[in-house]
Amino acid sequence: MTPPELRELCLSFNAAVEDFPFGPGTSVFRVLGKLFALSSLDAEPLKVNLKCDPEDAVRLRGEHPGLIVPGWHMNKRHWNTVTVADLPGTLVKELVEDSYDLVVAGLPRAERLRLDRP
Repeated sequence: MTPPELRELCLSFNAAVEDFPFGPGTSVFRVLGKLFALSSLDAEPLKVNLKCDPEDAVRLRGEHPGLIVPGWHMNKRHWNTVTVADLPGTLVKELVEDSYDLVVAGLPRAERLRLDRP
């Protein structure tokens, strides 16, 4: 997956926006103000921080050592840093969608319903 593909994927979700609170080199993807993905899209190799269920986070780190690691500068229990280029695109898409879904699940019910994600 390339940086433009990752950006397009992150922005494909309902109400997803990109901003740059940490400077022009770091893309932050949010849904209704809540962070679900963070990446330096011009870094080599391409990596993205994604929210993850704690049990799944540990399992994924074991299945993909060195490619999925505890989230850099994030809560290590709930966030993973994923090396995008070295993983199958389908897995990366699933992980991004899971991150979005976890963040949406934490929103108030009225906001979830507006997003069509009860």
